[in-house]
Amino acid sequence: MLDTEKEQVRSAKGKLGHPTMRPVPLISSVQRIVLYETKARFFLVGSNNRETKFRVLKIDRTEPKELVIIDDKVEYTQREVRELLSMLDVGNRATRPAQKGGAGLTRTVSAFGIVGFVRFLEGYYIVLITKRRRVAILGGHTIYKIEDTSMIYIPNDSVRYAHPDESRYVKIFQNVDLSSNFYFSYSYDLTHTLQFNLTAACNFLPFGRTRKQDKQMDSGDDDDEYDDDEEEEGEEEGTKDHVFETSEESGDEKIEESVPNVELEKGHICGVQNCPEYKYVWNSHMLEKFEDRVHPDWRMSIIHGFCAQSNVCVYGRPIFITLIARRSILFAGTRFLKRGANCEGQVANEVETEQIVHDASVLSLASGRYTAYVQMRGSVPLYWSQDITTMMPKPPIGLDLADPYAYIAGLHFNDMMKRYGSPVIILNLVKKREKRKHESVLTEELVSAINYLNQFLPPQHAIQYIAWDMARFTKSKNVNVMERLGEIADRVVMRTGFFKSGPHLYCTKLRPEEKCSEMQGVAEESGRRQTGVLRTNCVDCLDRTNTAQFVTGKVALAFQLYSLGVLEDPKLEFDTDAIRVFEELYEDMGDTLALQYGGSQLVHSIQSYRKLSPWTSHSRDIMQTLSRYYSNAFSDAEKQSAINLFLGVFLPHEGRANLWDLPTDYYLHHTHSRGDFPRIRRSYTQWWEIPVLRALPLPQDEVCRDHRDGQVVHWGSRDDERLDEFSEYYRPFQLTVFEDLFVSNMPHSIKDFMPNPSDPKSDPCPFAVRKTTGKFGFGSGRKAIGATPPPTAAPEDNSSSESDVSSEDDLTSSATPISPLSSSSTHVSFKDLFQTMKETYGVSINNMEAMDRKDLAVYRRYVMIGLNASKQFTDPKGVPRARKALTEFYPTSAFKIDSSREVIPPTVDKRSKKVYEDYLELGKTGHTKPITREDFEVYRGYVSKKYK
Repeated sequence: MLDTEKEQVRSAKGKLGHPTMRPVPLISSVQRIVLYETKARFFLVGSNNRETKFRVLKIDRTEPKELVIIDDKVEYTQREVRELLSMLDVGNRATRPAQKGGAGLTRTVSAFGIVGFVRFLEGYYIVLITKRRRVAILGGHTIYKIEDTSMIYIPNDSVRYAHPDESRYVKIFQNVDLSSNFYFSYSYDLTHTLQFNLTAACNFLPFGRTRKQDKQMDSGDDDDEYDDDEEEEGEEEGTKDHVFETSEESGDEKIEESVPNVELEKGHICGVQNCPEYKYVWNSHMLEKFEDRVHPDWRMSIIHGFCAQSNVCVYGRPIFITLIARRSILFAGTRFLKRGANCEGQVANEVETEQIVHDASVLSLASGRYTAYVQMRGSVPLYWSQDITTMMPKPPIGLDLADPYAYIAGLHFNDMMKRYGSPVIILNLVKKREKRKHESVLTEELVSAINYLNQFLPPQHAIQYIAWDMARFTKSKNVNVMERLGEIADRVVMRTGFFKSGPHLYCTKLRPEEKCSEMQGVAEESGRRQTGVLRTNCVDCLDRTNTAQFVTGKVALAFQLYSLGVLEDPKLEFDTDAIRVFEELYEDMGDTLALQYGGSQLVHSIQSYRKLSPWTSHSRDIMQTLSRYYSNAFSDAEKQSAINLFLGVFLPHEGRANLWDLPTDYYLHHTHSRGDFPRIRRSYTQWWEIPVLRALPLPQDEVCRDHRDGQVVHWGSRDDERLDEFSEYYRPFQLTVFEDLFVSNMPHSIKDFMPNPSDPKSDPCPFAVRKTTGKFGFGSGRKAIGATPPPTAAPEDNSSSESDVSSEDDLTSSATPISPLSSSSTHVSFKDLFQTMKETYGVSINNMEAMDRKDLAVYRRYVMIGLNASKQFTDPKGVPRARKALTEFYPTSAFKIDSSREVIPPTVDKRSKKVYEDYLELGKTGHTKPITREDFEVYRGYVSKKYK
């Protein structure tokens, strides 16, 4: 490696951000939309949650085929927007009774966002989100799932040009169900990873690298020395280009190259809205004619895939686990119709999976401690396909084009290193040995491509390849699949590391873990970064891939919890509440992604590979196999056409062939088939880009300045509505009910997974190994609700020992049903139905005379309290008589008036108020005061006593 490359790698390992400032996500000021209609115009009135700030869009309805949008970029108050709407209503009313189209201003629909605008053969349509649902919360920023949408035609009837094929295109477009696994957020950027959102925004020049390092990183120039004249000229240009381009109306600023050196006022913070990663924006085609004309708050990026969140309660400390899966729009499609890669190196079924673990007791992204781990799945990056003309469950695999120089694989891995850094680790789960070659064809070709590409990479950044025939080992009864995968995952996580924001905890310094010190990645005092990624694939990237990703995520979860100070060492066992919560998330994600790509849920779940699934699951597996075969044979072609139309891969035009007349969509996804060859062909040896290699091991996307194009920055105080995460989450201006909040209804480790949480003897720790398999019988979590228990229980110990896995014959022999009329049935007694006094109260009272007088007096008083609850009681002779005041009650409340109608709050001293205010401030911003030496000594004494 060159010396200049080493210097730039060291500079790339710079600060994760400014030590005193971390930008926060910018909250959109358009979260509620009302569509008003006149004959000539559509008026979109957008407002914030408080309905104190408004923006107005005007859409022309007199253009039959053009989209005319006018945004005055003026922020209105509530009074001003009412006057504007009233003026529009009066101006559009008919002056004469016989005049048509003079109904004034009509309210059409209320919405929560704009998906975009789309046109087929007639005029444009607008797609609005009319119903949403919360699915996750990250640092006070809410992630929503689209529940319902509305598609409205823009041109009015007088100018509409009818086309006979328009209705068919509309029907095909609506086959992409926007209410199925599409997600968005008004503030958090879902298209990027958490590491990008919390680090890339900090790479402004005053806070990050120098201008000279930026030029080296972006241009890839080998020269270390710069001409003085060129540098001075760059400085003069910088005085002009590095200044904010301020919008007078909005107060927001677009960043072109960097943030100027400004002296911030006390309490001011920076809000950033990044340019989205269009690879994961599923409405990018519908935003093309829209986003450059309007204020950025109107723009909304929507991802497709999966998003869910669960709460692992650690003795009252809420630890939120969030799982986000982003499906790529490039080479997207269905199972048998999209295989391998296209001519640009984009693979089919590419999904980026990110698991985020954070302590929810601190709300803010800037002050809290967040951890994340990213992995991805995708089809084997080769030219290959399967012939679906033959009605076979497993069509033969064929290599379409010979690629001796691994051109397609090189494009794919160059893009991966650009986004994730190095090392890129490939976990190939495809079969190695077969009697008749089927999957093994892909393994041989992939190994050949990787060996060729690694010849020209530096050894420290070489592509690492791991092959493991998961299907063959699963069939063996003497192999623990989870243990083998766990060993592979442990090595992978140690090589890539994980992301963590904020400085390391003091407890991890007192009890250093050897594994964490040996872990690769970028580790600093201000946090950690993940460098590199694990790429997992099988043939379909569904069943085997999902299980492998779960095991890898389980290993990463242990390190994430350890870095948050939750675990003593980075190790987690199966059959704990935390792993059941985690497994439930991955099972739901696997089912969702399998439905999107394969047409059915997972055929082999995680429980199947753990060899714990009940005998009743075999019928389910058969049904899922039949469902997947039916979907692939009869409905995938129609679904593929809908995806091509939705993503803008196919654009309808008059005079050209219609979408349903195309025999194949090969030329739509492979540009070289249309004659669009690249002007400069990539070298056979230098298949990587120089800036990408210079940025390694960090990804170039995080250290270069390309992502700043289109970035919006807003400066303000903490009370600014666009920066106030606290008000955005809690919404003190609205009347809310605690039971209706998302956090109270979130899947909970104690409420949904812990067996018998009311039992005082049960351990509430979510990391305790439990013998039972769930609160609701066999299985775990929400899926097991209402399910009948199996005839046999799962093995109690699911460790790595091979003898613990029961064979199929053992399960069958032990599943003999017992007749309910058997004579061996036991007699049900009173003791079986009710608990004893000792089990209820902790003490057994058998002989009243042998009791101590003091204990007997306490017991009699306890009985009399129950008798005093009624107006009369019966004497020993059975005659009712009036109650005698045997027990008197005195109010013990701290309030002066103990009444249910009125209350006078007690007086609170200044010291108590200060403690409460500090507690609230801690929840908002985290630890803001420096820790003194006395605090260290107290904590050190506590740790030394506990862990000596």
